[in-house]
Amino acid sequence: MDKTLRIACASVAISLIVLGLKFLAWRMTGSIALYSDALESLVNVATSVAAVIALRVASKPADAAHPYGYAKAEYFSAVIVGALIIVAALSIFREAYLALLAPKALDAPLNGLVVNGVAGVLNAIWCWVLIREGNRARSPAIIADGKHLFTDVVSSAGVLLGVALAILTGLPLLDPLLAALVALNILWSGWTVIKESVGGLMDSAVPEDTLAKIRGQIAAEAVGAIEAHDVRTRCAGRVIFVDFHLVVPGDMPVSEAHAICDRIEDALRREVEEIFVNIHVEPEAKAKHAGIPVL
Repeated sequence: MDKTLRIACASVAISLIVLGLKFLAWRMTGSIALYSDALESLVNVATSVAAVIALRVASKPADAAHPYGYAKAEYFSAVIVGALIIVAALSIFREAYLALLAPKALDAPLNGLVVNGVAGVLNAIWCWVLIREGNRARSPAIIADGKHLFTDVVSSAGVLLGVALAILTGLPLLDPLLAALVALNILWSGWTVIKESVGGLMDSAVPEDTLAKIRGQIAAEAVGAIEAHDVRTRCAGRVIFVDFHLVVPGDMPVSEAHAICDRIEDALRREVEEIFVNIHVEPEAKAKHAGIPVL
């Protein structure tokens, strides 16, 4: 089991612990705001399970049916997560509306706030781990899980503050109003996750800094060639695909042109992890004089 999958499995366990603590806080107080916080944690569990499944599928090697591999499975996971987040937000809106019609005082509020606070701290620590490791591994599923968890941390902090204000002011109406605000925050989180995942499914190009590294390596290692043009990139989960045209002198032997291609591919693999390179060699008559000049 690789590190990314181990992190995803650990995320399931931590999400279950946090879920139990938040539902306990809700049962202790009867707070709709704390209920909304607990319901978001239920989505966290589903998110973590979806990430584990997606990562297991994405790690499968390429085969005859999927010659480019299964890396895009992670994006499907992130889209499902976004949809679950939106469903949770709509459920919270319903509970908040019913509570606005009949607001009630909270039970054992201090104990409930302490339990919810412990869950929030645990979430904050794990959120930081997920985003850091997800970026290192270029894993959309892990990053999506971490970003959603971050919204949970923010909303949990807001919930604790709001419920405390409801207790201090003696205004139970603040509780469902706060729950509605949490639901709005959750909706925004779901939309963000879906938007980023759709970008991956649509073969978005690599970030500008990564593209600069790729172009720099091509320019430095293509000694003997004339230019490289029509460089294209796309991301599929953790995998980056690069293809371009390499223009060489018309009288260059095939073996020399092949050696240049090998040198470029080796340099790109050293610079960027999990990269697939496809190079189309052309004679100098095909030069566009607008691509990457050879250093």
